[in-house]
Amino acid sequence: MSEASEKPHRLDTGDELDALVAEHEVVVVDFYTKGCTVCQSIEPMMGNVARATTATVAMLNPQTDLDLVDEYDVQGVPTLVLFEDGEIVGRMASGFEGTESIVSFVTENSAAERR
Repeated sequence: MSEASEKPHRLDTGDELDALVAEHEVVVVDFYTKGCTVCQSIEPMMGNVARATTATVAMLNPQTDLDLVDEYDVQGVPTLVLFEDGEIVGRMASGFEGTESIVSFVTENSAAERR
């Protein structure tokens, strides 16, 4: 198992996302857009999640690779998608969430986080 970074990875493309998901057991991705104030307010929470869990945390603006909108069914931002062993195991698209709520989302949906 690769050690997770304490800071979110900044991704630009679906290929970068695929590589990150393939490399790490648990990955949570924050799909955001520039100018979204809720997205901006959740960004520091993602750093906290990176420090509070073993999950690798990434941030990706799907406007840089529009195929991602359909591929990951991003209907609004922010949308958090949780991967475990390369498969989607959770999705959170409920607007602003605090650190505790996001950490709970990760731990409740990831078998690796519950070990």
